[in-house]
Amino acid sequence: MSISLSDYETGAKYDGDYRDDLAALQDRLQRIQGAHIIHRQRSVILFEGWDAAGKGGAIRRLTAELDPRFFEVWPISAPTDEEKARHFLWRFWKRLPGYREISIFDRSWYGRVLVERVEGFASEAEWRKGYDEINEFEAQLTGSQTNLIKLFMHVTQDEQDKRFADRLDDPWKRWKTGAEDYRNRARRDDYLAAMQDMFDQTDTRWAPWKVIDGNNKKAARIAALTHIADVLEKAVPMTPPDLDPEVEKLAKQAFGYKPKKG
Repeated sequence: MSISLSDYETGAKYDGDYRDDLAALQDRLQRIQGAHIIHRQRSVILFEGWDAAGKGGAIRRLTAELDPRFFEVWPISAPTDEEKARHFLWRFWKRLPGYREISIFDRSWYGRVLVERVEGFASEAEWRKGYDEINEFEAQLTGSQTNLIKLFMHVTQDEQDKRFADRLDDPWKRWKTGAEDYRNRARRDDYLAAMQDMFDQTDTRWAPWKVIDGNNKKAARIAALTHIADVLEKAVPMTPPDLDPEVEKLAKQAFGYKPKKG
């Protein structure tokens, strides 16, 4: 079935104990990362969505309890001159994870068919070709045993405006908003059309989209982290390693270690 963003606008409050449930999710993700490291997995988690839709907040909760040695967050902005001189996917190839690593993208290669399309930074021929290039890129990723999770954070115009106002009112959050946000806001209908084409063209069986209703921040964070945990638990072998006999021997010699029974 085709994805429709209008299906993700209820903004229902989170029905549960947010603090406890978030802590339990973060503990679950910590265990998943352990299995991810043990079994030499590679994973890409990308976040797309409107300005002020909650991408950064979800990423902060996602990474809060993870071992920082094995993940990287890549905030994607306008390409540099060096990047413009190459294929648009070049800068993303450089940021892909190695074994045991997770790459988290705050915006991604979908800029080609969203902001570059709407704002005229890519020609029509370029962004139309981008759908096939993106699908082939993602097929290469998943075909080479890289787990790929794509999330889109959606908010209504009214909710986005409230969050813009909150940022303007808070001196320590004003840095989060600028003229570009209002340029994008003025072309919301154009972005909605581009987003619909993006879903229709790139919601594939090997790289499906997950839309998150971002209109309630707490519910959105729980939904996003739950989806990530569910997908990774299916993809990553959730089996711990056996105790290394040599390490056990050294521990016995060092401090009289004895394995616990049961």
